[in-house]
Amino acid sequence: MLKVISANLNGIRSASTKGFFDWLPQQNADLVGVQEVKAQHDSVVGAFDQIDALRGWFHFAQKKGYSGVGLYSRHEPSDVKAGIGMPEFDDEGRWIELRFDKPGRAFSVISCYFPSGSSGDERQAVKYRFLDAMATHLAQLKAEREFILVGDVNIAHKEADLKNWRSNQKNSGFLPEERAWMTKLLEGGVSDVYRALHPTTTDECYTWWSNRGQAYAKNVGWRIDYHLATERIAALARTAAIYKDQKFSDHAPLTVEYDFAL
Repeated sequence: MLKVISANLNGIRSASTKGFFDWLPQQNADLVGVQEVKAQHDSVVGAFDQIDALRGWFHFAQKKGYSGVGLYSRHEPSDVKAGIGMPEFDDEGRWIELRFDKPGRAFSVISCYFPSGSSGDERQAVKYRFLDAMATHLAQLKAEREFILVGDVNIAHKEADLKNWRSNQKNSGFLPEERAWMTKLLEGGVSDVYRALHPTTTDECYTWWSNRGQAYAKNVGWRIDYHLATERIAALARTAAIYKDQKFSDHAPLTVEYDFAL
């Protein structure tokens, strides 16, 4: 089994103080994608780049205390790709890809953090440009290799994916254009692994809760953290679980086990 975890940390140092790196070694994961590291190289190397048998690779944002992604692996990759070759997004540290290629197999695991547009029209425009870039990039990647992309996509796809869908139809994260982008991606040979395994789950599917209005206590949540995999790999997924026994950030870790070996 290949055990893969995705977790938006909302600050790697903050998550550490809340027990994330005490919990992580107990999971015996093969790969762990983290998002919103919110730290720079000097704060991570020597402190958070090696967790038990897991070695981390990172793509940091140029802006301090902002964005940034990481991917931990207990397996040595054949190659590492940081960024997608577009400075507007690469400067924000949004993509780290580990490749595990061998003769007859091209396979990647990616940790990705999609922009949020909730702060206003300017950032929503950035989000739309990112979605356009991702559509092209993921189509090209899928033509070349199998992959699992884990991360905070900042989109709730369907009404079942957030508590208050009626009142959020004009809010970033549940806009028609964003949802249509996700639909097109999933119709193009990429699978939403959690939904494939749990097609009817509603209240238990959420992975993010606002810090306002006791959203967590009332379970007023959104499902915006995903495993997105090429169909052949997605078909090998056996279990998917959202961990809520401890709260490391405003997101909950999402774990999927695949009947697949590196």
